[in-house]
Amino acid sequence: MKVLRTPDECFANLPDFPWAPHYTEITDADGTPLRIAHVEAGAGATVLLMHGEPSWSFLYRKMIARLSAKGHRAIAPDLIGFGRSDKPAARTDYTYERHVAWMSAWLLKNDLKDITLFCQDWGGLIGLRLVAAFPERFARVIVGNTGLPTGETVGPGFQAWLDFSQNVPTFPTSFIIQGAVARTMTDAEKAAYDAPYPDETFKEGARQFPVLVPITAEHPSVAENKAAWAVLETFEKPFITAFSDSDPVTKGGERIFQSRVPGAKGQPHRTIVGGKHFLQEDAFDELADIIDAAIRA
Repeated sequence: MKVLRTPDECFANLPDFPWAPHYTEITDADGTPLRIAHVEAGAGATVLLMHGEPSWSFLYRKMIARLSAKGHRAIAPDLIGFGRSDKPAARTDYTYERHVAWMSAWLLKNDLKDITLFCQDWGGLIGLRLVAAFPERFARVIVGNTGLPTGETVGPGFQAWLDFSQNVPTFPTSFIIQGAVARTMTDAEKAAYDAPYPDETFKEGARQFPVLVPITAEHPSVAENKAAWAVLETFEKPFITAFSDSDPVTKGGERIFQSRVPGAKGQPHRTIVGGKHFLQEDAFDELADIIDAAIRA
């Protein structure tokens, strides 16, 4: 496996992101060493913040600051192919099961326990698989704008994204993120989202993610996600939904979790008013307060 690594100088002058990266080396099943980056701040209850695509841990900068100020240990990893983590060069190197295996190895090597998980987008597709694999390591879960699909037909919102992502000649990372954020981001913030990708060769993971979502019965990982649901349907620890009201891809998806996960019963579920897909940019303070309240409860 050929692996690319974004030069450190690409990450100079990131706004509101002062944390030095921590690196964990894992080994792929084929023997290739891979480096996964994460940032963390604070001490106390562990809050694992998992991003999706095409973002990276920069998405959580304001939540990290707020959670650490409230007395929690906020940890935000970069998925393989994103942020400061290593980036396999071939699209075929990226599979759903490999992503789960990579992050499982990272979780175990860092020995995280008593975790409060917040996950969004692919952070949920991968993060919820971690919950199913290691339920004893998780104290509670908060999900926003995500899902755990098992071959169901998707709506026009996701289909439009799938078509765009596979056909656009140059993958416009910050343009994509700004289009899914309600507020207008600064030029420095947009540059930070582009920073991990010096050229198109670094974007194979971002290109591949949309086609990995198991939206047909023939997709790989349908069986594995069904097995994960079987675990989640016995998960009685607190499970809270915090979906936004303005995301055409995931709107209404919270009802699936609320109806199927026992731990979701009686929880203070929240609808983030005015938030688009990347609700961490639109409602970082509200999300951090939801996480803080869940831990204190």
